[in-house]
Amino acid sequence: MATPEFDLGDIKRRMQGAVSSLSKDLGSLRTGRATPSLLDPIQVEAYGASMPMAQVATVSVPEPRLLSISVWDRSMVTNVEKAIRESDLGLNPMTEGQTIRLRIPEMNEQRRKEMVKVAHKYAEEARVAVRHVRRDGLDILKKLEKDGAISQDDEKRQAGDVQKATDDAIGEIDGVLASKEKEIMQI
Repeated sequence: MATPEFDLGDIKRRMQGAVSSLSKDLGSLRTGRATPSLLDPIQVEAYGASMPMAQVATVSVPEPRLLSISVWDRSMVTNVEKAIRESDLGLNPMTEGQTIRLRIPEMNEQRRKEMVKVAHKYAEEARVAVRHVRRDGLDILKKLEKDGAISQDDEKRQAGDVQKATDDAIGEIDGVLASKEKEIMQI
């Protein structure tokens, strides 16, 4: 078996992946304000395959509480409309030719609190992913030290670097979560 190689840059990249995944997940949470990323999770049945909304239409925000979807192929309008209705976003599409309009309703206090709970769940999943990356990095360092490839001092120093990268990533996750929570609770 080949000796594992320790790469702090790779560990940081993987931790950043968890942070960017969290940002993407939080972007699809409804806040009462219209954003094109709200429709990112919706898959449309098109040409015998399931495609993301961005591959069959253009989504724009003409007003703060309105999304406008311009479907490129007229035959896809009913499929896009059906995908929106079947999504769990609770939106009611209004069709005008090849354009679908989605009015984003006001969120009540209870719904806002539910959204904050979902945001916290996403953030905890991201923290767990970062901790898994940390564990992988520390395992590699322990194995390298055990095999005699690095000294005990090097192992301790690099383990400290891994912990610092972990703390930075978790701090970033907490910042992204706080920002999204503020956005959701804003009336």
